Amino acid sequence: MSQVFEGYERQYCELSAGLSRKCTAATALTGEQRKQKLSEIKTGLDDAETLIQKMDLEARSLPPNVKAMLLAKLREYKTDLNNLKNEVKRITSGNTNLAARDELLESGMADAMMVSSDQRGRLLMTTERLNQSTDRIKESRRTMLETEELGVSILQDLHQQRQSLLHAHNTVSPLRATCP
Repeated sequence: MSQVFEGYERQYCELSAGLSRKCTAATALTGEQRKQKLSEIKTGLDDAETLIQKMDLEARSLPPNVKAMLLAKLREYKTDLNNLKNEVKRITSGNTNLAARDELLESGMADAMMVSSDQRGRLLMTTERLNQSTDRIKESRRTMLETEELGVSILQDLHQQRQSLLHAHNTVSPLRATCP
């Protein structure tokens, strides 16, 4: 597999995890802080899109057997990026409901805000665990694909050795028949 692609892939996974955390954090912010966080997220989305384009170019320049596997990964990353973009749209559109929400919270909803904060904390921890599990699954999948590649290579080698042995056997067999 291409080391260049793997480098881009690592960068993208780190960027994607960071963007997910920023999206989660942005939902808890208000006003100028929220706008700043959304600006950071949009910059990160642009960077992620650039990395995906670079991975796409790198994958398409590789041999067909490797290219197919990398393009499949790339489709997953594109889906992930689209999900992040949709999350940002959801957060941005939530700004219209922000004033109404703030009004409700200020009118004696302090306990609800504390519960919401606890829930947000649990959600952040769960999201982080989910991201870690996703990373482990991606790493396991990568290992599985490498193992499959190795297996295919071994089978090809064995096939070539079998052909060599059959050829040698066919060459020796007529010679044995002529010897007393």
